[in-house]
Amino acid sequence: MITIQNNKLKATFNELGAELTSLINLETGKEIMWEGNPDFWGGQSPVLFPTVGALKNEQYIFEGKTYELPRHGFARRRVFDIKNSSENEVIFELKSDGESLKIYPFEFSLEIKYTLVENKLTVSYQVKNLSENEMYFSLGAHPGFAIDTKNGLNYNDYEIAFSNDEKLEIHPLIDNLISNETQTIELENKTLHLSYETFAKDALVMTTMKSRELILRNHKNTDKVIFTFSNFPYFGIWAAKNADFVCLEPWQGIADLENHNQELTKKFGILKLEKNGDWKANWAVEIE
Repeated sequence: MITIQNNKLKATFNELGAELTSLINLETGKEIMWEGNPDFWGGQSPVLFPTVGALKNEQYIFEGKTYELPRHGFARRRVFDIKNSSENEVIFELKSDGESLKIYPFEFSLEIKYTLVENKLTVSYQVKNLSENEMYFSLGAHPGFAIDTKNGLNYNDYEIAFSNDEKLEIHPLIDNLISNETQTIELENKTLHLSYETFAKDALVMTTMKSRELILRNHKNTDKVIFTFSNFPYFGIWAAKNADFVCLEPWQGIADLENHNQELTKKFGILKLEKNGDWKANWAVEIE
């Protein structure tokens, strides 16, 4: 485990997946991240790369050849190198190798940088195309934030405030694939009130959400998490059944559409990088 901290926050990471496993508010001692209880969901903040969500039949086609990839790609199951670290910042790197090329035929570098400044953790991603030709990929974040159901509180006391949305257009999931149909969730004063039933039909998947700032808060006290992101056009909100967390997930890419022909270059939301090209995005969580 790798740890960085300042006088406000302490963050811990696992080299497996370069995953954020703990974020502690040092002023209150409160843990911000989901505990990773495998009875509900063993993840905490996996990186989704080089695909987000499920592929139809866990397969894709590129240049006439069929490849297999698990849901959310393989990066979360790979050990990252530590490229650089200091007291309040760490940079992890994953590069393509012989094993990755068997299932994903592109040479790449993926860097994830975690930086603490005051009461904010910023997570920055950089993908570089090291191949001789164009590279196709998606990337998503999947951080799970703890919901306090102790001390007289319950899940229904929490809500998510959106900076720029009056309603949410949701793409339902059908066998982990994205429906072409949409459903509308009307918000109350740009706010989604949480309950265990919110995720009874799986994640809320959005491709047209306007907000780039969300606030997870408890209306019974002053607990607040401010979540911001940049260069991620899509978003998911999810929790496992009856589990005390909620995931706020900015994505570049989504699961396959239910009618997708499995061609990687035609996949909705896929990014194309030219030779020597790079792509950057970030999200941040501020604790109040």
